[in-house]
Amino acid sequence: MHTSCEYCGREGFYGEKIYESHKWIIYLAPSQRYLGTCVVALKRSCRDLNQLNKDEWIDFGELVILLEKAVSKTLNPTLFNWSCFKNSAFRSKNPKPEVHWHFIPRYEKKVKFDDIDFQDPDFGFIPQPVQRIIPEKTYLKLKNLIQKQLI
Repeated sequence: MHTSCEYCGREGFYGEKIYESHKWIIYLAPSQRYLGTCVVALKRSCRDLNQLNKDEWIDFGELVILLEKAVSKTLNPTLFNWSCFKNSAFRSKNPKPEVHWHFIPRYEKKVKFDDIDFQDPDFGFIPQPVQRIIPEKTYLKLKNLIQKQLI
């Protein structure tokens, strides 16, 4: 089945899938400017948060707890930012926004992972959409590390 949703995984993937609940899928984001950044996407097509049903909200709440615990154990961030942006969908003529959440761990101090330094230059401020692609070996190591805590 193919759709135009960039997050649900039915047509390509947004990063690597690391976990799937009843209603949501967690992807490790391709950009790792903020180490451990993920996208949590609803499995069904849904434009706005007010269209989520009770079961989807409950499942999302359980996923928040699971993901925050997993990343806390493995990467020890200072805090977590959650955001629900759909702006990029409106860059096209026929926008089809889909509900998804950006999960962004934030770090007050420099972190070293797989011999790479990660500095959070915006700590205490809104995360900036600056892309940072890490080596594939490091990306897969990060994926496996978080994934082991989620299963």
